[in-house]
Parts: sequence; C-alpha cells; structure tokens
Amino acid sequence: MATLTIKNLPDEIYSSLTKTAKLHRRSINSEAIVQLQTSLGKQSVGVETELEEIRKFRESIKGVYLTDEDLEFAKNEGRP
Repeated sequence: MATLTIKNLPDEIYSSLTKTAKLHRRSINSEAIVQLQTSLGKQSVGVETELEEIRKFRESIKGVYLTDEDLEFAKNEGRP
C-alpha cells in the first residue's frame, strides 16, 4: 500500500475531518481514506453509464404512481 503525506492542509478541513472521524469512531487517517474512497468512487462511473442506469430504473417503475390519497393514507395508517 502507498503512503500519502498531505502538506498545507487548511485548518477548516482538518477540523472537519477530525469531527467526522470522532463521529464515526475512526482515526483521522481511516476517516481520510473513507472520505477519499467515497468521493473518488462516485467519479468512477461514467456519465453515460449512470444515465443508462437511471433510464432502466425509470422503465422498471413505469406505470407506478402514488396519488395524494395513497400518500395521505400511508401517513395516517395506524394513527388514532
């Protein structure tokens, strides 16, 4: 595995990284890796691939519509 040293990291980024690391109970290093994986992973899928996935999903739910009555019923179901 490679080692990365980050120089001149702005204080606000370091502070945010520290806060999220504590929130997720990770070390700052582990949190930085997770954040990089998350942000870089989103870019790995091409635009055309993502659009095709959206088209397929839309096609799969074609004809499935919720009315206002359906939503109101779902919200109030089981409530007095």
